[in-house]
Amino acid sequence: MTVNDIETIHQVFQHNGIERQVDDIMKCWEENQSGEKVTLLAFYDGRFAGSLHLISTSYYPPFVDQGIPEINDFNVIGPLKRLGIGNRLMDAVEKIAFEKFGKVGVGVGMHHYYGPAQRLYAKRGYVPDGRGLIYHNEVVMPFVNVCADNDLILYMTKDQKSS
Repeated sequence: MTVNDIETIHQVFQHNGIERQVDDIMKCWEENQSGEKVTLLAFYDGRFAGSLHLISTSYYPPFVDQGIPEINDFNVIGPLKRLGIGNRLMDAVEKIAFEKFGKVGVGVGMHHYYGPAQRLYAKRGYVPDGRGLIYHNEVVMPFVNVCADNDLILYMTKDQKSS
């Protein structure tokens, strides 16, 4: 990601219903500059097609405790899905993560919007971390009602040996 990509990312995301403010995208670029985050972009036929981030220090406490970086905010533009773009992004981010950390984690939402991502991670060998569903960084206890929104997450990991 370069500073010149910011406006393109914003426009393409906005056109495809992915809500990101220009300031948020600028912050991502700044975090890339400081080394907190690596943002990978995909292009297809010269057009911006998707992106994801690798954050060195996860927002999920068990990943922080174990020094596991997290793949975050993974998006492939709707009309360009199912062309292998997501897998190429994952190949690249896993290579970076494995070289530096030997392991990588990801959190995936639990409603239908995240179904393609859930399948992608399973096919790529990601394994649940064993804590069950997480809601607002808390383990969901049995018989407790939670909202199936973007904060209901299953965290998974993959290590270099399983790739």
